[in-house]
Amino acid sequence: MAKLKIEDLKKIKERVHKENALREGDRRVRVTVHMGTCGIAAGAREVMNALLNEIEEAGVSDVAVTTSGCMGLCSREPEVTVEILGTEPIVYEYVNANKMRQIFKRHILQGEIQSPFVLARGKEQQD
Repeated sequence: MAKLKIEDLKKIKERVHKENALREGDRRVRVTVHMGTCGIAAGAREVMNALLNEIEEAGVSDVAVTTSGCMGLCSREPEVTVEILGTEPIVYEYVNANKMRQIFKRHILQGEIQSPFVLARGKEQQD
């Protein structure tokens, strides 16, 4: 294994801080990727990676990304909840990387709910 240089460690630190910054603070949007064992087995990690890549590419800073465990609907995983200030939360089902990119571009950035992927609307928000 090659030895890490100071520059390599700094790059790793910057990347981790950048990823963690997306998970913290008061933002306009909160996206929760449900990552229980069933969600991970169904592809939630790929969904999370697609979401983080879209946020980075779009250069937005008002989207907080969080994770949670299973919602109890394992057969509908991966699930993603999108909460935009002033609107009802939307839970999407059977999300994959391509659907996540579409949800990000159309719902999160443009406010257009992607109805074909919606499992539920209006779940009570919890902090």
